[in-house]
Amino acid sequence: MRYLLKLIFILTLISLVPAAAQAQILGTDNLEEMTDSIKKEFDYGPFFGLYKDNYFTVGTAVGQKPTALNSDVKFQISLSIRLTNATLPWHTYLYLFYTQLTFWNVFQDSMPMRDMNFNPGIGWTKPFFSKDRYIGKMTLIVEHESNGKDGADSRSWNRVALAGSAVVTDWLMVHAKYWIPIIDSMNNRDILEYCGLFRVGFTLTSSNKRWQGNMSFVKRKGNVFNWNTVAEVSWKVSEKANVNLFAQYYNGFGENLIDYNRFHSRLRVGLVFKPHLFSDY
Repeated sequence: MRYLLKLIFILTLISLVPAAAQAQILGTDNLEEMTDSIKKEFDYGPFFGLYKDNYFTVGTAVGQKPTALNSDVKFQISLSIRLTNATLPWHTYLYLFYTQLTFWNVFQDSMPMRDMNFNPGIGWTKPFFSKDRYIGKMTLIVEHESNGKDGADSRSWNRVALAGSAVVTDWLMVHAKYWIPIIDSMNNRDILEYCGLFRVGFTLTSSNKRWQGNMSFVKRKGNVFNWNTVAEVSWKVSEKANVNLFAQYYNGFGENLIDYNRFHSRLRVGLVFKPHLFSDY
């Protein structure tokens, strides 16, 4: 069953391509205007904004009868703060990032928070422009991730990561992130076997900018078939709306830290708020 749903998500994403492929290429004036807008966004702020997607979802395990034990609420809050007013050398920028991912067992008695993952970091970002067109950005990040618990339930690790995204066309963006791990917890020494070594993916956007699909793949240690997969689809309900309907399918290990070494196949739906320009993954 989980493979069937996975296939449905992939086909849904692929179905966006024909519509996106028919999008007209923007004229030179429009491209220059859009590039100027992006440059101003980097140069003048806002200095406090969204980093990754912010969402609130509810769902259950795929291929199982929904119960209070395998159904939950998952939500993410992700923010960025620019640390300097001035542009740094080589037209770069310094940011403080913070992401909090929460798994909430709302269907159980007393509705406990099963796990909360805290992910602060500091990043040095360089946007790239070519022939008056924005073509992507690269960020060097030092980050920490933990679930804030002690004893046997403690999970934590640190990473030095290089993340990048490239705008291929007006409907296709590719993204990647590679990290060097620093593992100092006695309770998750094997975390790379489940949370992986690097991430790659792509984002498709429809010509009217209201549909967006993303596929992300995280390579785990081991053979070539060891991947965690995330498929997401969002739809802006109207041109003036600031909220998107959202569906997310997670298949693999490492969805959260408390049971990072357990396999999860979860389908969730809800709402997502996206950064003004680009989502980070």
